[in-house]
Amino acid sequence: MNLANQVLAVNNDLPIRTGQPVHSGKVRSVYWLNEADSRRLIAERGYAVAPSAPLAVMVISDRISAFECIWHGEGGMHGVPGKGAALNAISNHWFRLFREQGLADSHILEIPHPLVWIVQKARPVMIEAIARQYITGSMWRAYERGERDFCGFELADGLQRDQRLPELLITPSSKGVLRGIPGVPEVDDVNITRRDMENHPDAFCFSSIADIAHYESLLRDGFAVISAELEKLDQIFVDTKFEFGYVTGSDGQEKLIYMDEVGTPDSSRIWDGPSWRKGRVVENSKEQFRQLLLDYFPDPDILTNKARMDERPALARDHALPAEIMMQTSAIYLDLAEKITGAGLQLSEHPKAEIVQILNDRYGLIR
Repeated sequence: MNLANQVLAVNNDLPIRTGQPVHSGKVRSVYWLNEADSRRLIAERGYAVAPSAPLAVMVISDRISAFECIWHGEGGMHGVPGKGAALNAISNHWFRLFREQGLADSHILEIPHPLVWIVQKARPVMIEAIARQYITGSMWRAYERGERDFCGFELADGLQRDQRLPELLITPSSKGVLRGIPGVPEVDDVNITRRDMENHPDAFCFSSIADIAHYESLLRDGFAVISAELEKLDQIFVDTKFEFGYVTGSDGQEKLIYMDEVGTPDSSRIWDGPSWRKGRVVENSKEQFRQLLLDYFPDPDILTNKARMDERPALARDHALPAEIMMQTSAIYLDLAEKITGAGLQLSEHPKAEIVQILNDRYGLIR
């Protein structure tokens, strides 16, 4: 079997009938349906949303990004086999547990294919919140430079790299460019504090000040659910990103939900428990792919030095990574997905053709 055929690299060219231009991010593409198709699917499929709710088809790719670049491998492998299906399966698992344990719903309404979600449009809270249980990564680098205040939290002296923190820290940052908030620079992804949220709830798109506490509760409870489940697998949930938004249910009431993805190797750090107890960090996340890149290139300073960011695109474009790097990364994603979900992942031989057929035959969405 040609592994390149299993990889869905381009996911913004499917002939899905839409009402707006396709929005394509680093990994996912969003096809916003027209009003007629949204209303039809809500009625036909019995989705528990408002009859007028805008819907979208969200298609995940197998592309892999790191150091602000998209990478490819030998043999026409423009992505990592199984990566998209693994990310979706892991997110599906956590979202289901959140719902079953009474936390909150997600934006997902149906899963027609391992690479596809049908979602309802949410009004996003303009915050990306990182929940941190260990001091590592960017937080450790800042701490090592002498910084002790993180998003309003004061850390004690004497902490060691990769040490478990005394409590779970929520270190939020802005999502998009927010204007008119004193002390918050008008650029994307800057650290903010709870006081910033309390003083300017409208700027962050909270419906009420009370929802700030609700958002924090959902964040902490969601982290606890994932952490407890990973602990059963002797895996350590180190940190993760959460995103939230508002939707209107079939009862006409607005509610806060989880959105984007959660608890995946792309949005989280997950460490192998036995290795960490022996004093060695073994990543079961995209961090390991980043390390493989640093080990592979003779001048890794290009990837770590922000002053050389303009050199990175050519590096990624001109270097097809060895197949073993792509397959080693594939194994990280697939193995973790199978551990978490308790089920094997069946990879599509021709994913794009499968998706088009399913969306045509079952949903009538192909133009």
